[in-house]
Amino acid sequence: MNWQQWEPFYLQIVSKMGYDIEEDRKAALLLRKLLLENENYILAETIKERIKEKVYVFGAGPSLEKGLSEGKFSGTLIASDGSTSALLEYGIVPDVIVTDLDGRFDDIKRANDLGAYVVVHSHGDNMDKLKAYVPKLKNILGTCQTEPLDIVYNFGGFTDGDRAVFLAEELGAKEIFLVGFDFGEIVGKWSKPYLKEHSPIWESKRKKFKIAQTLLEWLEKNGRAKITKL
Repeated sequence: MNWQQWEPFYLQIVSKMGYDIEEDRKAALLLRKLLLENENYILAETIKERIKEKVYVFGAGPSLEKGLSEGKFSGTLIASDGSTSALLEYGIVPDVIVTDLDGRFDDIKRANDLGAYVVVHSHGDNMDKLKAYVPKLKNILGTCQTEPLDIVYNFGGFTDGDRAVFLAEELGAKEIFLVGFDFGEIVGKWSKPYLKEHSPIWESKRKKFKIAQTLLEWLEKNGRAKITKL
């Protein structure tokens, strides 16, 4: 998905969520600056080398635990933010982590040290985290919500989970399996560092779930990859 395709979706999201476009742009520029200063970035071509035809994308929903305990995964493993913690608990190091840095950073860092590439997303509300955490990571692919920059990409998608699916599809996956994608009334305990157990959904999360579902439905109809929820 290119910017011309994504912009109408983005403007709808801004309208529904009340985001500030200029703050999103500032965040993209900040991420670019940090990546250049620390020389710890990679390009899309490098990530693409890890994307096999079969990809598993892990969300942080309550069903994730069941999926990890029962599943056998052969292909590229992409963790969305907080699901990284669950994968590590099961002794699984993802190939790629897609995050806006509001998961458990110690686990993201640990997986990164063990070889996971990290796709760090910039938006107007996470600039403090970008400053604090980007210098501590390596092999980072930068992404943003607004117009892409030279080393900061926009593959489409909104939440960490659906952005991971858009990235996999854009970079060549033929089959994408969704694990721990629930979009229900309960939020998985891995979604936020402060959650100790699965919790009732809050209103902003409900809005995000609805947007993510709509985007995944669009991609399923219009993308090249077959998308299956496990």
